[in-house]
Amino acid sequence: MSKKNKNGQKPTKEFVFQKKNYLFLFIGIAFIALGFILMSGGGSDDPEVFNPEIYNFRRIRLAPTLILIGLGIQVYAILLNPHKKNKE
Repeated sequence: MSKKNKNGQKPTKEFVFQKKNYLFLFIGIAFIALGFILMSGGGSDDPEVFNPEIYNFRRIRLAPTLILIGLGIQVYAILLNPHKKNKE
């Protein structure tokens, strides 16, 4: 969070996340939002009539998969260390 200078003077404030972390966080939020948007709908206006559209591929497979991918991206964004140096 804060680091002391070499001279022992005022500590400098530093953010926990960097630009790369926030980029991945927003990408993950977009995946999750898209998953919830794809999951919506498919209901029937008349409660006496069954609408089989509620069980299609988009709502049962695609939308939950996008949500899980978005959550995985969120975890990656939190654990990403942009200060790490590559040893190559």
